Amino acid sequence: PWIRRYGGRISAEWQYAKALQVLEEDPEVYAACARWIEAADWIVWQLTGTESRNTCTAGYKGIHQDGAYPSPAYLAGLHPDFADFPATRLDHPLLPLGSRAGTVTAEAAALTGLRPGTPVAVGNVDAHVTAPAAGAVENGHLLAIMGTSTCHVVNSDELADVPGVCGVVDGGIVAGAYGYEAGQSGVGDIFAWWLRQGVPDDYRAAAEAAGEDLHEHLSRLSAGQPVGAHGLVALDWMNGNRSPLVDHHLSGVLVGLTLDTRPEDVYRALLEATAFGTRVIVETLEEHGVPVTEFIAAGGLKKNPLLMRIYADVLRRPVSLATSDQGPALGSAIHAAVAAGAYPDVRAAAARMGGVERNAHLPDPDNADAYDELYAEYRALHDHFGTGGDLLLHRLRRLRNRARAHGTAR
Repeated sequence: PWIRRYGGRISAEWQYAKALQVLEEDPEVYAACARWIEAADWIVWQLTGTESRNTCTAGYKGIHQDGAYPSPAYLAGLHPDFADFPATRLDHPLLPLGSRAGTVTAEAAALTGLRPGTPVAVGNVDAHVTAPAAGAVENGHLLAIMGTSTCHVVNSDELADVPGVCGVVDGGIVAGAYGYEAGQSGVGDIFAWWLRQGVPDDYRAAAEAAGEDLHEHLSRLSAGQPVGAHGLVALDWMNGNRSPLVDHHLSGVLVGLTLDTRPEDVYRALLEATAFGTRVIVETLEEHGVPVTEFIAAGGLKKNPLLMRIYADVLRRPVSLATSDQGPALGSAIHAAVAAGAYPDVRAAAARMGGVERNAHLPDPDNADAYDELYAEYRALHDHFGTGGDLLLHRLRRLRNRARAHGTAR
């Protein structure tokens, strides 16, 4: 039953797939591995001198559910030598988020400049740790940590089976709630790709002359367009689809190009595509019993006003903004304050230390109506190439890989 808590699939990005890859490709290295540990837990180990494991990484990446890892029988079905992977390389008492893992050792103090004996909180994941910093600890408050990719986290008091989530973990974000994680594996990276590969030098010169960076320049040029005026719709799969399809062999699609299409048209279409991808995630959560009552954005992309307005219009709901530009660092400080005893729990610390600007961007009803039409076209493409049985994108990837493996051009 644990597979349902990961949307029905375990991503090739996560812990077990990577460990199995090492076992299959270099069994000697795997045999020499004494402990397999997430970086967050390893750093805490180095600071305190003792191994500790946290409920967040163990749940989302280590497939720890209901007090247990996947059974030896199941893992042996993947590879006979994989059966004891959790027992020999993972198993360790788990500590809840905000608890104290130990204190800084004299050796770690000499290396870091920290004071010996300083309390050290257990490790956490960069996205999930941001939730209290952004006022997203209550049920239904969905936080989108938006940078090169986007991670969506939300709490609920209900345990539900949601297709394509990266995981649902009891206490995975805050104690007393089920924490759901979903995501998009390319967002800011897609925008950066277009600036790098698709924007001519005269645009760069114009941006410099206007005192703008290229993102600001393209945003200004495209901001005045009526919704749909560029005649484009894109699938934001340049780095695969994390949620809800969990398919990293998918690739991006851009439909509607003409000889009149300009760089700012494509730029805006890519912004919109990521908003549509987020809407798919929000709708999937709500359709399967996880309410979303507020949408909060954090991360570097929240600084782009056009992008935030597009998200508000596409989602048909206000977008709130985390006030801190260093959400993971502030979230880490909140958990550290709890571990040090300054606050009784993460919620109490978040109420004093976190911050959010509620309803910073409101949806425009006319734009929202227009985006509903464009979103319907996005969903048609999404379902055709993602779930409709047309494996064109897979076939193209295989052709590409075969050609690259062949080597020199003929």
